[in-house]
Amino acid sequence: MRSDIEIAQSVELNPISEVARSIGIEEEQLISHGKYIAKVPHQLLKKFKDKPNGKLIIVTAITPTPAGEGKTTTSVGLAQAMNRIGKKTIVTLREPSLGPVFGIKGGAAGGGYAQVLPMEDINLHFTGDMHAISAAHNLLSAMIDAHIYHGNELNIDARRISWPRAMDMNDRALRQMVISLGGRSNGFPREEKFVITAASEIMAILCLSNDIVDLKERLSNIIIGQTRKGKYVTAGELKAQGAMAALLRDAMNPNLVQTIEHTPAFVHGGPFANIAHGTNSVVATKLALKLADYVITETGFAADLGGEKFFDVVSKYANLKPDTVVLVATVRALKMHGGVNKKELKSENIDALQKGIENLRVHVENVRKFGLPVVVALNKFSTDTDAEIKLVEEEVKKLGARIALNESWEKGGAGAEELAREVVESIANDGNHFHGIYDWSAPIKEKIETLAREIYRAKSVTYTSKALSDMRKIEKEGRGNLPVIMAKTQASISDDPKAVGAPSGYTFTVREVLLSSGAGFIVPIAGQIMTMPGLPKAPAAQFIDVDDDGKITGLF
Repeated sequence: MRSDIEIAQSVELNPISEVARSIGIEEEQLISHGKYIAKVPHQLLKKFKDKPNGKLIIVTAITPTPAGEGKTTTSVGLAQAMNRIGKKTIVTLREPSLGPVFGIKGGAAGGGYAQVLPMEDINLHFTGDMHAISAAHNLLSAMIDAHIYHGNELNIDARRISWPRAMDMNDRALRQMVISLGGRSNGFPREEKFVITAASEIMAILCLSNDIVDLKERLSNIIIGQTRKGKYVTAGELKAQGAMAALLRDAMNPNLVQTIEHTPAFVHGGPFANIAHGTNSVVATKLALKLADYVITETGFAADLGGEKFFDVVSKYANLKPDTVVLVATVRALKMHGGVNKKELKSENIDALQKGIENLRVHVENVRKFGLPVVVALNKFSTDTDAEIKLVEEEVKKLGARIALNESWEKGGAGAEELAREVVESIANDGNHFHGIYDWSAPIKEKIETLAREIYRAKSVTYTSKALSDMRKIEKEGRGNLPVIMAKTQASISDDPKAVGAPSGYTFTVREVLLSSGAGFIVPIAGQIMTMPGLPKAPAAQFIDVDDDGKITGLF
């Protein structure tokens, strides 16, 4: 069996100018990054503003497991299948972060015969967007310390600086440190930390901004800390937003690439869904909606994270309305939710599967709480038995949802044609009464408790004294009317990563509440959320290499 990278390297790509022309973009409008990658100016949105939007398909999933669900593979395969059945379609995805690429997960460009290409470039430096975000983030960090060193006119309390530094790599040694050692000329020593670039507020801001004007306004609203009297201090007060926007100017433009079957794909931005909103840029999605009849947008992790955040937050900021939702599941993952060890997944286990289907049921019900129809995509593996597949199909039909097998990893678009037809039928015939599940203007506690009760299935919510103090501060400063982006484990519907399946009736605990004023959301933190991952004992980096001809191997 060939690896993903071997399959990817066997494909003859079309010039990116041909891919662009297929969706109505002329070559002279592209910003070329070689023969097979280009940036599309975000200003084209204004040119196409009078064109009607295509249909928006959101791809989400059940709670992820180490068995893998194949959400990106499904998104790419579905896009290829939609074009095969005559539906002009674009897929929009997030950019991979170098941390996971060199850590545990490996590449994030799909798999098998459902990949976006050139996968080596996409998984590595790509067009430099991640580096631009890191640079803009760290420029603000440097300006904060320089301001304090040169007299501290804003009276910033060094003990209350909340803005960290960032890099796009897993490095546990940078989670907590002391900086500015070595004497007076190096500034004032203080505690500091790094976050991975995908966790930077700059990443969230880039992905939620509609244009440069919006970008600069959001950047200026970033809260970097507090004064000695407890007043918020913003990046705008440091006059940092202009230079930061200059670093991000090119990163604002969506990246155009292609799938294995030459379906156009925008790959742009990469916020994590367990600590941010977890969706590619709104500019890429809105541009795609002007250029295609159908647009497939993948959201991060499960429907309780990236899915919910798209429905409650992103859709409102971007004025988008999903037309249907594809919920990705696998027999393997459902058996793990039923208690099966990863090493035993190849064996048929109907009892565990029946138990694990409860996780799927919760996610189907959750999506419907937003008034949206659901199509379950059962991502097929060779070890799945007929009896197991039949059970999942029967249980999904009992829920009143559509279901189709997805075999795009092995067969490309041809393996997802059944799924594509179900999606088209869902958009045409299933009821859609899309709405959010909470009012942005409600008190922060009410928004948190609505999510905990309706989406995470908790019985009650408890708050630490710090969380209560944080909420009082945010509301006192007049920022309590922002939406909530919950930071919690992706491994469970609940706040306990060990609680697989469909936990309910428990107490959900919020330990602190952060304010991402620039991005425009409030971040309650439940449990221990890692904003700077570490490398495992045997990281993927050990198996990646490049030969004398520049050919990369081992990249997933």
